[in-house]
Amino acid sequence: MNLRNFILTVFGLLVSYTSFGQANVLNASNPDEIGKKTQEQILYDNDRPLEYGYVDKRDVLWAKTTWETIDLDERINFPLYYPIDTFNIGANRRSLYDVLISNIKNGKIKNIYSDSYFTETRTFEDLQSTMSKIDTTDLGYEQYNAGEEVDPQYVNRRDITSADIAEYKIRGYWYFDKRQGELRYRLLGLAPVAPDVNFIDDDEPDMVALFWIWYPDAREIFHNAMAFNRKNTSMPFTYDHILNARRFNSVIYKEDNIQGDREIKDYVIDNSLMQLLESERIKESIRNFEMDMWSY
Repeated sequence: MNLRNFILTVFGLLVSYTSFGQANVLNASNPDEIGKKTQEQILYDNDRPLEYGYVDKRDVLWAKTTWETIDLDERINFPLYYPIDTFNIGANRRSLYDVLISNIKNGKIKNIYSDSYFTETRTFEDLQSTMSKIDTTDLGYEQYNAGEEVDPQYVNRRDITSADIAEYKIRGYWYFDKRQGELRYRLLGLAPVAPDVNFIDDDEPDMVALFWIWYPDAREIFHNAMAFNRKNTSMPFTYDHILNARRFNSVIYKEDNIQGDREIKDYVIDNSLMQLLESERIKESIRNFEMDMWSY
């Protein structure tokens, strides 16, 4: 078998594994069988996220840590945002935020953090104050002041949902592997960003990062969660593939620097255009490092 036939064979196997969830629609005798694998398929299934290779410290010639913002208003980032309404859609399609929350609740994502340096761990109970707001109406206060039990209809609860997520913040590590002779990227952290729940109904509420997760710890979960592929619905993307392959658009808002990793907005003040240009300058400097390594 020559190289060309080998590559085509491997590609065909990958396509068949990826498209199984949709192809089973044609073989299901009832809706409950859609997406379910037989015992033989489960036994021989090797569908796992591609493991990161070991990188020795001596092989890292150059590195830079960056923090980026993924704006969910941009069309290219829609697969991370939708679906926001899950009442009339299958259980196999959930937004990235719903995948995060459901797996934090069931304990599959065990470690969540309060900052991007992963110094302080938090529990799901700790997040309740940042993800939900409970308010009592005037009639409820009247019942409370009168010593009566407050009727539930006078208690308003507002929870952060996937529709409220405006962006994601990510922390990544760019490094030049001198053994491979190429520039590589490793995603380290991910955080959903939403309006402050206490001021969520204001015209311009403050945006806050709800929590951070250590991304390598959750790769298995993201690999099993599918995002919609609008060009071919039989081959959905996994969230792990979207994030690791950088199939999104983002803007750098911070890099590691001598001033305590200060953000761009701290030294380019009140000028959105210049902040964007500074972000592009940082991005270009990363690209140029690899190009400069190959000068003849």
